[in-house]
Amino acid sequence: MSQFFQIHPDNPQARLVKQAADLLRNGAVAVIPTDCSYALACRIGDKKATETIQRIRQLDQKHNFTLLCRDFSELSTFAKVENSFFRVLKAHTPGAFTFILPATREVPRLLMHPKKRTIGIRVPDNAIAMALLEEMGEPLMTSSLIMPGDELPLSDPYDIRQTLEHQLDLVIDGGYCGFEATTVIDMTEEAPQLIRQGVGDASDIVS
Repeated sequence: MSQFFQIHPDNPQARLVKQAADLLRNGAVAVIPTDCSYALACRIGDKKATETIQRIRQLDQKHNFTLLCRDFSELSTFAKVENSFFRVLKAHTPGAFTFILPATREVPRLLMHPKKRTIGIRVPDNAIAMALLEEMGEPLMTSSLIMPGDELPLSDPYDIRQTLEHQLDLVIDGGYCGFEATTVIDMTEEAPQLIRQGVGDASDIVS
């Protein structure tokens, strides 16, 4: 049975944020709010929790996981950013974009694309997610909460709990936060490539 925390979307309660972070540090699989939709999350490098998320979403080994980072500086620790893309990334973080970038050695191998050695990176514009990242002191490994066969992420915390309560350790109810995924941009080639159109407007990134 998963725990269920109701956290204020604008003024997250520090006590609940700390409890959530402690659960994640101890191997929890959680559902957390972001600026686009709810997402599955676990501690970076936690093999068992990562495998649980893969099982829930029925993901294969080629899926690009996303690291949720506190800021651009932390993003740069886990991904290699070419000088030509620096301004683009800086202008769109925080925001509704996931950028696929070459991973640095700081990224656990189980999270990288096995052949391309890439990782998804994003900085959310959500008070609860940011408070949780600050409390953790490191990125969270995340994946949009899109169930197999669905096109859109689950959006109601109570439905999420009912559907996945025996597979999750924690559901954070942060109110309504949308039901569209992020826009995914591949930044590993000479020119940015649109991989998935989501909430973010990529018209000034890709031609």
